Amino acid sequence: MTRDAATKGAVFRDLHQGPGTFVLPNPWDAGSARLLASLGYQALATSSGASAGVLGRRDGEVSLDEALDHARIIVQATELPVSIDFEKGFADSPEGVAGNLIRLFDTGAAGASIEDASGDAAAPIFDFHHAVERVHAAAQAVAGLGRPFVLTARTENFLRGRADLDDTIRRLQAFESAGAQVLFAPGLPDIEAVRLVCASVRAPVNFMAGMKGKSFSVQALAQAGVRRVSVASSFYRSAMAALRDAATEVRDSGSFSYLDKI
Repeated sequence: MTRDAATKGAVFRDLHQGPGTFVLPNPWDAGSARLLASLGYQALATSSGASAGVLGRRDGEVSLDEALDHARIIVQATELPVSIDFEKGFADSPEGVAGNLIRLFDTGAAGASIEDASGDAAAPIFDFHHAVERVHAAAQAVAGLGRPFVLTARTENFLRGRADLDDTIRRLQAFESAGAQVLFAPGLPDIEAVRLVCASVRAPVNFMAGMKGKSFSVQALAQAGVRRVSVASSFYRSAMAALRDAATEVRDSGSFSYLDKI
């Protein structure tokens, strides 16, 4: 039986409320979404970096319309709930974020993440109060959508040269108070920082694996209090590395030993 968007949203919401830690893998197109679904994962999420790579772009270079089209393709490819990496909401203003989330809702997505990275190299992180206002507007928009939709709020401090754990926790606590249902601080430096973040908030915390030296086992993350683990663009990068190695072998040696691995 085909799951409708409301059912997918409810399933995704309930995953965050149940016991244990679940992995939320990140496909980059319809084919990878279907493959991951076939392996028994319970839900999926897009990665803005991987989605940009599919289009031959860098992360942050995809337009709103392109992001919506890409989200729709992945959502329609599987019966699993799909959460969308919606970057900064493709807007600076709270009103713009809210309006764009409503457009994303129409793709059938089960949730989305909104970050506080501004895209401005001179001031890469939105001012605290403005960042909180954006999350509040997003939460208000989600509350009026009429079906379950999980809003994740993320602070990009540790990805944007601001290794300030106190400010990171302050932002996550404020995002929770503003209505975010899941909290996310990618790039945390060690498992102790992860544990402190999880202990500082009530909402479920997402941890992003996929960074060398800053990725920890699911078991260790569960013990630290993490509820959800995503992999960002690392599956996409792994696939592209395999493509590069196979193509290099054929170019340089004329052999096809890569076929033994598939």
